[in-house]
Amino acid sequence: MNIKPIRTETDYYTTLKEIESLMMAELDSPEGEKLDVLVTLVESYEAKHFPLDLPDPVEAIKFEMERKGLTAKDLEPMIGKRNRVYEILNRKRPLTLKMIWRLHEGLGIPAESLIKPPQAQV
Repeated sequence: MNIKPIRTETDYYTTLKEIESLMMAELDSPEGEKLDVLVTLVESYEAKHFPLDLPDPVEAIKFEMERKGLTAKDLEPMIGKRNRVYEILNRKRPLTLKMIWRLHEGLGIPAESLIKPPQAQV
């Protein structure tokens, strides 16, 4: 197995091409192990060179609501009465720690995203 670090953009794209050629490899085969190592290298390179910013908490909630077909009433067990839900969604009130925990558990939104200070609405 000839594997080297990804240091340049050329290395990155070459590694992506190699990963593509190994996508159908058996899990415990030499090709499958090489695929695992290459994917780890690419993930490390991408984390360093293409960091993703966490979404705004309110936008993350709205995204999950849309994705799961939820209404404000569906958020009541996690946030509180409907007026409180609308205050959160309209950025009139910040999330509490209890709300953050319930939204994380109930909707699967990463807690790191929910504790991020909300962005001002444009």
